[in-house]
Amino acid sequence: MAGTAPAGGRRAQRVSMQEHMAIDVSPGPIRPIRLISDYFPHFYPFAEPVLRTPDPRPALVPAIRSSPQLQPDPDPEGDSDDSTALGTLEFTLLFDAENSALHCTAHCAKGLKPPTSGSVDTYVKANLLPESSKASQLRTRTVRGTRGPIWEETLTYHGFTGQDAGHKTLRLCVCEDPRLRRRRRALPLGELRVPLRKLAPNRARSFNICLEKRRPEVETVPGEERGRILLSLCYSSQRGGLLVGVLRCAHLAPMDANGYSDPFVRLFLHPNSGKKSKYKTSVRRKTLNPEFNEEFFYAGPREELAQKVLLVSVWDYDLGTADDFIGGVQLSGQASGECLRHWHECLGRSDRRLELWHPLDGTPPYLGD
Repeated sequence: MAGTAPAGGRRAQRVSMQEHMAIDVSPGPIRPIRLISDYFPHFYPFAEPVLRTPDPRPALVPAIRSSPQLQPDPDPEGDSDDSTALGTLEFTLLFDAENSALHCTAHCAKGLKPPTSGSVDTYVKANLLPESSKASQLRTRTVRGTRGPIWEETLTYHGFTGQDAGHKTLRLCVCEDPRLRRRRRALPLGELRVPLRKLAPNRARSFNICLEKRRPEVETVPGEERGRILLSLCYSSQRGGLLVGVLRCAHLAPMDANGYSDPFVRLFLHPNSGKKSKYKTSVRRKTLNPEFNEEFFYAGPREELAQKVLLVSVWDYDLGTADDFIGGVQLSGQASGECLRHWHECLGRSDRRLELWHPLDGTPPYLGD
């Protein structure tokens, strides 16, 4: 009878030494760890159907681990599902309508794919389209030696108005710094474009968008933009005259071979009544977005100043040769649009400073010096 028990397959199940040592010591009844036969399959071949019962939990582990990658983007409008291999860029946009400025804060990039293996030195370059001139190019600092760079740097476009937000697009490009690789040009790793009409004034909006391959540029410039100038006007009742402030310029046209200009601003109040009516700011070297913050004074009663014309012109300084005209603007009672409104509101109220951006036109002043 003792010999027939094994033949019937009914003898008691034995516990191997390996399974006996691998026990769960957590509080509760002592029991063998599940699936110990995975580690010692040759000791328990007959118990495989018992120990390998279907368990849905192991099948869910890969799905749980990969679920953060499959979550929808906070802003899926600018995302693309065919270019995720190039990485993503996190940034925040803020349209400051009161100060006429666009702030772009580049936070970080993830999963960049450089053409060569190893680390990469990257920066973010910003452009305003469609007029993709050098004046509208801004860039962050270079972060070295990582495929997940963190910049936390804000790029600001001054002179950005609500009209610009309606028809312009911001292009952000993650580039590899060519200086450390001994290349002539920066290698783009990926780019994205955001139509700025989506922005609400004075409300920050965060984006996390996949980078795409760089698109070929199409030169479609409907009208050559010479740049913009920020002027402040104030009629001072105490001093009895007009205070004209030249604050800054933005997106000036490059006039030098190096792609920049050496700008300065000339002021001329016409007609000349014998008093000092011509002023000139200092020169700012090698910039297309100069900041002046200089103020000039024209004496005279309000009624007399209302009959005059204020000519403001921006020039590129050239040593030894004639200065190059960049653009200008005229403020008078015969002007139109914002120039007329700026002039009337200034002379209509005393001791009230009014700042306004004016686009520059390419017509040289016919009443200059």
